[in-house]
Amino acid sequence: MDLPREPDRTITFHIKKIQIQALIITIATLVLGAVMMAFIHLESGFNITFLNFFLWLVLYIILIILHEVFHLIGFVIWGKCNRSDLVYGINRELGVAYAGTKKIIQNQAMKKALLLPFWLTGFLPFIIGIWLNSAVLMTVSAFLIGGGAGDFSMYQQLRKVKKDAYIIDDINEPKLYVFEENPITD
Repeated sequence: MDLPREPDRTITFHIKKIQIQALIITIATLVLGAVMMAFIHLESGFNITFLNFFLWLVLYIILIILHEVFHLIGFVIWGKCNRSDLVYGINRELGVAYAGTKKIIQNQAMKKALLLPFWLTGFLPFIIGIWLNSAVLMTVSAFLIGGGAGDFSMYQQLRKVKKDAYIIDDINEPKLYVFEENPITD
């Protein structure tokens, strides 16, 4: 990746570690959701049928796409990115969907864009699924919450960086480049 200058700091993420975190978060969220559903509704909302599995799969695909779209919306709103600055797709080598920006954005904007999908495709559907006693919606959102482990890892590392630092998201590798001052001079 071509950088404007040597970054002040490079944050590298380890995919295997994030995958383990994702599994742990998913299982913990599933257990929490099931306990909360049983406590609130005093009956199980779980009913394993072909139709429920199909609905789960369709919702999962839709929410994954929305997850990435919400990252892009965050980059536009808080990072002031243009459509031409945005990149998205599927990294077949890593087995993940991704959304990013080619533009350098400030840390505070990057952190907001990282967490927006968690709130809208993970937490909110999780709460609605519990409220409606919908195991399908609760489990899909639990998988999306767990799937946000990479976003959570990035957010956690960016909390250690000053809020007005500039960040470049490496589109090809799981790395963030940190610049204390804007590396682009006009």
